Amino acid sequence: MITLINHVRKQKLLKIQFDTNQFLKDISKSKSYFHTFINKENLAAGILRLEPGEEDTQVPHDSDEIYYIIRGDGFLNISRKDYSISEGMSYFVAKNLEHKFHGNKKELVVLYFFGGPDS
Repeated sequence: MITLINHVRKQKLLKIQFDTNQFLKDISKSKSYFHTFINKENLAAGILRLEPGEEDTQVPHDSDEIYYIIRGDGFLNISRKDYSISEGMSYFVAKNLEHKFHGNKKELVVLYFFGGPDS
């Protein structure tokens, strides 16, 4: 019974709901173009926003990653191959692969998920 009570208390401490619209507003006022809002041992999630022509400076990650395009256009370059991106599409990038967004002519907004912590 005590274990169950401790589990319920722990769940109440975990944040369940995230306002990605507020994160986008915060990003537009900061020097960073992304915000990781979950960063756990087995999962990380965040949102990135690139203005037209803004440079994506990310480096390869230690975990596999999924990108979901909320809005925007351009390309995702993975291991020197360009993939055309569009709203509603998802992309998988294996860990340690070079990748970056580029060529967007509109604001690009992307939700990302790591299969481990964002390091």
